[in-house]
Amino acid sequence: MTAPDRHAALAATRALPGIPVDQDGPVFREPWEAHAFAMAVTLHARGLFTWPEWAAAIAEEISRAQEAGDADCGDTYYRHWLATLERLVAEKGVTTPAHLARYRDAWDHAADRTPHGKPIELRPEDFGG
Repeated sequence: MTAPDRHAALAATRALPGIPVDQDGPVFREPWEAHAFAMAVTLHARGLFTWPEWAAAIAEEISRAQEAGDADCGDTYYRHWLATLERLVAEKGVTTPAHLARYRDAWDHAADRTPHGKPIELRPEDFGG
């Protein structure tokens, strides 16, 4: 993490208690979690939402997931983070749910054809037409 990124990440962890952290800052189980975190930090820095707005939105997402049966063992935290991020960018008009679904499907298609351990790359054919 570069110095400005580290500063923004630490600011996020102060503003949003509940983010898994250790003495060095946020902790991630998988690379995609760090990417989701970084996207949210970047969109916050660009003024798309405030941290109080984010905190309310993620709390709502976690409550909705728990009502649907999420056991809340800690391993789904960044799935909620990603769902919140997707919802907010759609609500703010940055993209649409349909556009997000199109890219999610393309990503799944690209992942299916990519050998384990290799980087996933989106290609035009991943979008199905």
